[in-house]
Amino acid sequence: APTPFPIMTTICALTVPSVVRPATAKRDVRARAFGGKKAGGVAAAVPRAGQTYADIGAAVDAGLLQASAPFEDGIDLFGFFKNIDQAEAQRYADVEITHGRLAMLASVGFIVGEQVEGSSFLFDAQVTGPAVNHFQQVPLPFWIGLGALIFFVETSRVQIAWQSPFDASRLFLMKDDHTPGDYGKFDPLGLSKNRDEEWLDVHRLRELNNGRLAMVAITAMVVQELNTGLNLILSDEVLEMKGGGALKAMEAQCAGTADENACAKAFEAAVAAGTAAF
Repeated sequence: APTPFPIMTTICALTVPSVVRPATAKRDVRARAFGGKKAGGVAAAVPRAGQTYADIGAAVDAGLLQASAPFEDGIDLFGFFKNIDQAEAQRYADVEITHGRLAMLASVGFIVGEQVEGSSFLFDAQVTGPAVNHFQQVPLPFWIGLGALIFFVETSRVQIAWQSPFDASRLFLMKDDHTPGDYGKFDPLGLSKNRDEEWLDVHRLRELNNGRLAMVAITAMVVQELNTGLNLILSDEVLEMKGGGALKAMEAQCAGTADENACAKAFEAAVAAGTAAF
């Protein structure tokens, strides 16, 4: 049966601070922030084009990617970083940051979308049901606008970070001087203005760790909704109040109905009042 884990994970993905090892630890992960500087002001090892790294720990030491306690050497369960070259490690680091950012947006979007469904705020109440089914219900103009936005963003990313395939020695090479995740210093709120490198390193690591957690969270939320056919928060509240039996009853009664959200809210109210039959 589904658990409240996805909701709690999402909250953590938005608020949990990064854990940094004490100064006495083997490696200060903040000192290796993508070729940044150590706390004492000494530059970390600078990744060189064509350089090969024996494992993920060597790539972390070179500043190609960030690790965090308690995994100061990084985690590479499938051996992707075994004897990896600089260009590939740089690309992996950039891909991780990008997907983490998307996952944080998706985690928020899942919860917010379900809370405003049925109101005029969301496409004049045309979109209903679990968030995993919202995207299929949006009108065609939204698809066109979203496609145009994605095209613009991806085109900008390619121009900023990637080498021209006509000039590079092979396909999918990033520019040697590109810092993973840095696309034109995008900071519309000015949060990083007049901040020193130590502050920036800490918050880069927090962003990365929250993104990693958000990728796990959004995966769990999608799996839960595909399994139950119910909105996240309502199903988790019923599960917490009365256990798996009540959740199964709500799933049987409400999943797939014309207004799943209204049905689930009514069922939850009946459970809270002690009048639901299951």
